[in-house]
Amino acid sequence: MNGGAMAAFLSAGIGAFAVGLVVLVNEAGIVAVPSLYAPAGGVSGRTTAAAAIWLAVWVMLHYRWRGREINPRRIEIWTLILTGLGVLATFPPIWQLL
Repeated sequence: MNGGAMAAFLSAGIGAFAVGLVVLVNEAGIVAVPSLYAPAGGVSGRTTAAAAIWLAVWVMLHYRWRGREINPRRIEIWTLILTGLGVLATFPPIWQLL
């Protein structure tokens, strides 16, 4: 049974996507993510919000998939896609497209 491990992999990709999404909505002015630690600036609030999303998704997926056999190939592909989109969304030229 590989469900717990696959939950960890997919949640990592979702967490990376969450970082990019939080950055985009913050830069677009849709949601103002506050700074949690002044010397670090706004990145402290953005990464904390993304980490909370990652942790919630990991717990949910682990609970649902534990004890199950999950196709690792599909999880690998989705994890790579989500991670790539998340990294791409953190680049300033992408923000300017909004």
